Amino acid sequence: MTEKVKNIIEESISVKRELLQSPELLSAIQSCVNVLVSVFRNGGKVLFCGNGGSAADAQHLAAELSGRFYMERKPLFAEVLHGNSSFLTAVANDYGYEEAFARGVEAQGRAGDVLVVLSTSGKSPNILKAAQKAREIGMTVVGFTGKSGGQLPELCDFALQCPSENTPRIQECHILIGHILCQLIEEELFG
Repeated sequence: MTEKVKNIIEESISVKRELLQSPELLSAIQSCVNVLVSVFRNGGKVLFCGNGGSAADAQHLAAELSGRFYMERKPLFAEVLHGNSSFLTAVANDYGYEEAFARGVEAQGRAGDVLVVLSTSGKSPNILKAAQKAREIGMTVVGFTGKSGGQLPELCDFALQCPSENTPRIQECHILIGHILCQLIEEELFG
């Protein structure tokens, strides 16, 4: 059992090591920081969405930005699209679950805002439709996904593709990247 625990930890470290050694991913993370800082400076907002564990990660990251990360500071406008269960269930019932996030983007998003989508596979229809709607509106789309990325990267301005095909390792990588974004945004805006 102990050996299995060690192997899981080593696999997680290996994914992070690959991230650390990817100039393309490191550059994309810095570019995302720059875009997000600019949006917040201009009074814009950042919307997040994901399904299952990715929904939890989206909510976690939105809370870090709208609440605080390290610093006592003013809140930033960051919100999840699944936070209003009445809206989500009504839209899913009336239009289908595939439309739920796209309707949320249409209702809340404006040109110049950012949509952050999290999908380990990059194949979730409701995530893809949300990204498409955001592009139509003129929002910047940041996608967190896995190594293959599915169809998501082609709909994103920035595709943060974690170097793994293993869902838990991808999610661990997503939260690491998300925390990096939160820290650097906070430092840039309030440091």
